[in-house]
Formats: sequence, structure tokens, C-alpha cells
Amino acid sequence: MRICVAGAYGAFGIKHLDALAAIEEVTVTSVMGPTREKIDALAAERGIAHAATDLDECLAREDVDAVILATPTQMHAKQAIACMKAGKPVLIEIPMADSLEDSEAICKVQKETGVLAMAGQVRRFNPSHQWIHNKIAAGELKIQQMDVQTYFMRRSNLNAKGEPRSWTDHLLWHHACHTVDLFQYQTGEVVDQAFGLEGPHHPELGIAMDMSIGMKTPKGAICTLSLSFNNDGPFGTFFRYICDNGTYLARYDDLFDGKENPIDLDGVAVSNNGIELIDREFIAAIQEKRTPNGSVHDVLAAMQTLDKIEKSFT
Repeated sequence: MRICVAGAYGAFGIKHLDALAAIEEVTVTSVMGPTREKIDALAAERGIAHAATDLDECLAREDVDAVILATPTQMHAKQAIACMKAGKPVLIEIPMADSLEDSEAICKVQKETGVLAMAGQVRRFNPSHQWIHNKIAAGELKIQQMDVQTYFMRRSNLNAKGEPRSWTDHLLWHHACHTVDLFQYQTGEVVDQAFGLEGPHHPELGIAMDMSIGMKTPKGAICTLSLSFNNDGPFGTFFRYICDNGTYLARYDDLFDGKENPIDLDGVAVSNNGIELIDREFIAAIQEKRTPNGSVHDVLAAMQTLDKIEKSFT
């Protein structure tokens, strides 16, 4: 499998390059980035034969079998559609788009072309959440409530590498997207009640810096999600699963019970790296000619819920 990573120079582009290096019989043959100097330097450092600043140049290459998009969110829909129309399976980093309209456009083109398209909902693949999902599927757990905190300190437009962004991040369409999709995935339901509250918008970034979201499924499970770019403390997302048969705390790839006792996740997956696991699923789905877990159609319900929440702000 020969892969192009678009947006390879960014924080998550690097994570995908590292993950792909751990997967057998996979070669990154092309990378795309915002500036010639940066992408050429990255390609040379990683021993990648081709680098470009234009995605179309990468898509035209015969040595590119599939594409991972780790580009700015606002580019996702246009680029994903270009990949599918070029016959290249595509994994779109979260979120697959920052509007319901663009998400629906991606799904429409996927149906028209039949080319595999997957959304990068990595929480489905973190071993901690996989452990919970397996227990739910086996009938051993039922979620009564999820309490989730997504906290960062981000008062300037910098990425996870501490470098200036060419685009603006968003608490709802990016960070809440993780939890909205995960809640619906873990409960097996699409929420029928959802609302949100926004704090003040940043005077320069133009986005809400604090947000509160509530959701409820038809069978009664609820989710409370708090998000902030103003948090002075540990950053990241922390999940509390309150179930009928225990309470569990998930912190990325680690899991604890309600009394902070660690839970052994050995054997849950072939790796403890969620990015590697989602890349493995993307590649396996292409090779096996099947629909991946987290296809754009699977994730469309999350985008519909995000749209409902956004409309509740006004």
C-alpha cells in the first residue's frame, strides 16, 4: 500500500507518518504541505521520494494508492471529493468537515464514486474506548451517563506543535466532534435531544472559548460535555463512563475504574497507539474491499447532531 499524507508537516500529519512507519507493507510515497521549503525538508528527513504543495500533483501519481488528509479543516470537503474523484481511497482527519452541508457533500460523492472514504474518529479506536465498546457489545455494560471534559489553554492561534496555524480551530466542529460521535457509537443510538451553550467569543479568533453541551438518546442515556480553551492545567479529553455495572475513566489510551485502579488493556488491540489503529483499519478496509469502521456515512449522524447543537446557540 502506497500512501500520500497531505498536511504532513502539521502536528497530526507527523503522527500519521510515525504510525504508518509501524505498519507492515506500507510505504509513504508522497507528502503534501503548505510551503516548498518545509515539505521538501520533511521529505528529505523521512526519506520520502515525492513532495508537493499541490494535492492534485500527488493524486496524479501512479505510486499513490490512497490518501490521508491531515490538512486544515476548511479544506477537507474539497480535498476529500478530489481524492474520491481521482479514485483514491481517503482517510479524512477529524472533523471530516466543519458544516453539515460539506459533510453531506462528501457522503454524496462517496456514493456516486464508490471510493472508500473514512472519517478520522480516533476515539473509536483508542484501546480504552474499545474495551468499553467490547463490554457493551457483550451485554456486560450499559451506559447511563458519559461525563466528558475537553480542556486546552489556547488563547492564540497555535497548533499542537506550538506553531502558528493558517486556520482557526473550533470547540464544536473539531473537539466536540470526538465526543458526539463516540457517545452515539458507544450507545448505538443517535441522540434525539441536544443543545449547547457558548461562552464569550475571542475578540481576535472569533470563536467561543468555552462551551457546554448536553445530549440524550431515545433510550435515556445522557452525555454532559464541557469544553474550554481557557483551562490552566492538564490538557486533553477525559471521559467518565457511568454504567449500570461500574464506572470507568478513560484518558486517551489508558483506562481506570471509578476508584482509579488501572485496567489492563493488553490484548485489546495490536497497538496502544490510536492513530496507528485507525490507519490500520483504513488500510485493511481498502485491502479487504469492505466498509471501514468510521466510514463517512457512519459519522454523518455526528455531524447532524453538531449542526443541531450549533443551531441551539442562537
